[in-house]
Amino acid sequence: MTPRTERPDGLSAYIAVTAAYWAFMLTDGALRMLVLLHFHTLGFTPVQLAYLFVLYEIAGMVTNLSAGWIAARFGLTATLYAGLGLQVAALVALAQLDPGWAVAASVVYVMVVQGASGVAKDLAKMSSKSAVKLLAPEAEGGLFRWVAALTGSKNAVKGVGFLLGAGLLATFGFAGSVWAMAGVLAVILGGVAWAMPPGLPTGRKGAKFSEVVSKSANVNWLSVARVFLFGARDVWFVVGIPVYFYAVLSDGTEAGDRAAFFLVGCFMAGWIILYGAVQAGAPRLLRARSRPEGELIRAARGWAIALLAVPVLLTLAAALADGPQTWLTGALVAGLLAFGAVFAVNSALHSYLILAFSKAERVTMDVGFYYMANAAGRLLGTVLSGVTYQMGGLALMLGTASAMVAASAFAAGRLDSAADPGVAPGS
Repeated sequence: MTPRTERPDGLSAYIAVTAAYWAFMLTDGALRMLVLLHFHTLGFTPVQLAYLFVLYEIAGMVTNLSAGWIAARFGLTATLYAGLGLQVAALVALAQLDPGWAVAASVVYVMVVQGASGVAKDLAKMSSKSAVKLLAPEAEGGLFRWVAALTGSKNAVKGVGFLLGAGLLATFGFAGSVWAMAGVLAVILGGVAWAMPPGLPTGRKGAKFSEVVSKSANVNWLSVARVFLFGARDVWFVVGIPVYFYAVLSDGTEAGDRAAFFLVGCFMAGWIILYGAVQAGAPRLLRARSRPEGELIRAARGWAIALLAVPVLLTLAAALADGPQTWLTGALVAGLLAFGAVFAVNSALHSYLILAFSKAERVTMDVGFYYMANAAGRLLGTVLSGVTYQMGGLALMLGTASAMVAASAFAAGRLDSAADPGVAPGS
């Protein structure tokens, strides 16, 4: 691979990669909200709703495991364009869904389409995150700042996508919304391909698939921490909380359903936007410009422990409440927003550390392996979101999230801050 210092167009490439990632995540957030709310109104149970996203997460695991090798072999721009193009195809396929199909046929069809979307998402994500390692300036925490800006802005855009999805569903219906997103994303893909400057790696023919599995203990423990961190989020985020809020807000009329769509979408969008904003500001909050890498590694466990307090308190509140109550709904809104802010710092630390632990010549391999773990956590959380909410309601769901955060804190505590002595932030 060509060293970063030989690429004078690094900032231009970073902007193009970020724009492509933004476009993808806008449709990804909108699609998730469209699918969730549309099929909930059709009478799908929480477990059936979770099934709709299972193949999405499984596909993400498989894709991330292989995408690092594919990018190392064929180049980052190839995998980035493939991700965007596949998302367009998935949206077009989803628009073909026939409301007259049986429930089982609808579930299987949407699972398959969501699986294709999962492949698309992780091709785009791995390409974008790996590009940052190769393009970011080395001085004064440049890597942390650039990866936090990319990830934070992406999550804010995805939050807008949640709101967009709910608004499109209420205004244009399911099929019309999906067709509109496919058309817009196709135009953006063409524009990004036209504007992308040269300079990103084009791949190396000698890359072997066996290189995907990392031999670094820090990469492996960080990946374990990532599994449980994102499992702890998705166990309530994917099914339980949207369904609970919809049940509380809707009065059963068509107008009430539309209002509930909008309000649920607003909360989910607000949560993601807050998460993205805090994530983008994490380098400043953590004083990454001046702190050595060893301190940031040790901070990962402390922030995970701080996160644990939120779901524990919410679990107690849900256990004490006798069904849906106004004070409980308020506590959930405030508590989950607090969870989002602290979760964002944890996520930003992880996203920086995986790039700091990776060497330039195998960055796509390590990033792919790490995001395979991320997808595994999302899969675990997705399945448990429907199961725990249906079996035990909010208390069991939030208690499961608490256990997962505790496991993430344990894994983060195993990171070795002395493994790479003398490495400064951003290197």
